[in-house]
Amino acid sequence: MRRLAGIETRHSTVMAIVGGGVVAGTLDIGAAALINMASPALILRFVAGGLLGGAALEGGASIALLGYLLQLAMSLIIATIYVGASRQLAFLRTRWIAAGLAFGVVVFFVMNYVVLPLSAWARVPHFTVASFCWNVLAMLAFGVVIAWFARAVSRAQ
Repeated sequence: MRRLAGIETRHSTVMAIVGGGVVAGTLDIGAAALINMASPALILRFVAGGLLGGAALEGGASIALLGYLLQLAMSLIIATIYVGASRQLAFLRTRWIAAGLAFGVVVFFVMNYVVLPLSAWARVPHFTVASFCWNVLAMLAFGVVIAWFARAVSRAQ
């Protein structure tokens, strides 16, 4: 019986990571498209540009697909961090909305002021007040989505 509980916990952990990462990452692309009034394909080429540089903007469907795969990889890594922490810190599951909002703020700052400057774009983003607010709001939603999926892990423990 104990072995089945361990398998169930691993399964729910993987499902929380995959579900949270895929849903949050996909919604993030849609939010970026709305915020920037651009097509999702262009946003995905910008994501691919983090690896390929400005040449990615001239790419087609294969570059957009690469951007989506990179977006999913980053989102899965971010979800893994949250879900892993939530297995150790119960308040991340019990107070998942507040924790998700706080996590979204952390993700915003790490992505914009650590990851982006280290990418092939090699720049810190320039924001207007409005775009800063919209981007933070998008990351708040990103964090809450991941936290929502992570709270399921507690049911299986």
